[in-house]
Amino acid sequence: MKKPAEITCLFVDIGGVLLTNGWDHHARRRAASHFKLDWGEMEERHRMTFEIHEEGKLTFHEYLGLVVFYEKRRFTPAQFRRFMCDQSKPYVEMLGMVAQLKTRHGLKIVVVSNESLELNAYRIRTFKLGAFVDSFISSCFVHLRKPDVNIFQLALDIAQAPEDQVLYIENTAMFVGIAESLGIRSILHTDYKSTGKQLDSYGLQTESQLT
Repeated sequence: MKKPAEITCLFVDIGGVLLTNGWDHHARRRAASHFKLDWGEMEERHRMTFEIHEEGKLTFHEYLGLVVFYEKRRFTPAQFRRFMCDQSKPYVEMLGMVAQLKTRHGLKIVVVSNESLELNAYRIRTFKLGAFVDSFISSCFVHLRKPDVNIFQLALDIAQAPEDQVLYIENTAMFVGIAESLGIRSILHTDYKSTGKQLDSYGLQTESQLT
């Protein structure tokens, strides 16, 4: 039996893996409650706009204008933006793990993520993701979104990594399935400990796993 290729590149999602989700339905519901908005109407407007917003085809200002500020409000766009940004929290153990994998194994780290430009830039800057990530294949930059198979192909092209040398950490089962259909080995992330064990099975260890 042919020995599996050594992993040289790690693809990783941001929301749900490295950080909390940036603007999911839980965050939107909290925003609706905090700012006393009609949840149903806000969610419907979001549903009609979020895909092109995440693909970078609708600016943050335009998105807010369509979803929230289509009528006069008692709060400002700056206040709403601040609330949105405040929903992002780090998964400190996962951030440390990925950074250690890069250092210990010399891996190329590539983010493959669906995020809007404003939030993506905020999250990269605030949580210093650029300190260990080599490339950001974010939907807002490349104008493609998961589950489009082309975003994974683009990530492979930019990383210049053969698919059999890539391991993908993702918390959405559908996206894992798409990556695996391309020959990209994948981990369906649920928590730090189980992902660490699966990484170990691929020969990838961090200092915390060795102690």
